[in-house]
Amino acid sequence: MGCVMGLKPGVTAITFVAIGTSLPDTFASMKAARESSHADAAVGNVTGSNAVNVFLGLGLPWVIGTLYYAKENKDYDVPSKGLDLSVVLFLACTMVGIVILNVRRCLYKGELGGPYVPRLVSAIMFISLWFVYIIFSCLGQYDIISISD
Repeated sequence: MGCVMGLKPGVTAITFVAIGTSLPDTFASMKAARESSHADAAVGNVTGSNAVNVFLGLGLPWVIGTLYYAKENKDYDVPSKGLDLSVVLFLACTMVGIVILNVRRCLYKGELGGPYVPRLVSAIMFISLWFVYIIFSCLGQYDIISISD
């Protein structure tokens, strides 16, 4: 789909591929949140599934590639364009998300749920964090912004 739309591979990876790997986890987390009084299982599911996606989804192919090219006595180079920006964006969005969850825990005695308006505001803030990450990552892929030379 990214090729048809003329998108760079990095943009396709942070949008379509990321949605494809995270959408099933969204439904599992939604079910866990509805069945739990504090939604701890939902938050744990999101954290765990994304850790698996990152560590296995990136780590395993890199290990296999490294082993294959080492056997061939060749260097295995992985282009890391935009990785530094993505890591900084991810950490910043994560920190904001943790603050939101901690504030909600103090005010409403749980990460999710509570009165309608604060629930809606929290949802909008989390969705906005996703858009911030996507927009800035895409700008980095198209060399509009960068944090390194």
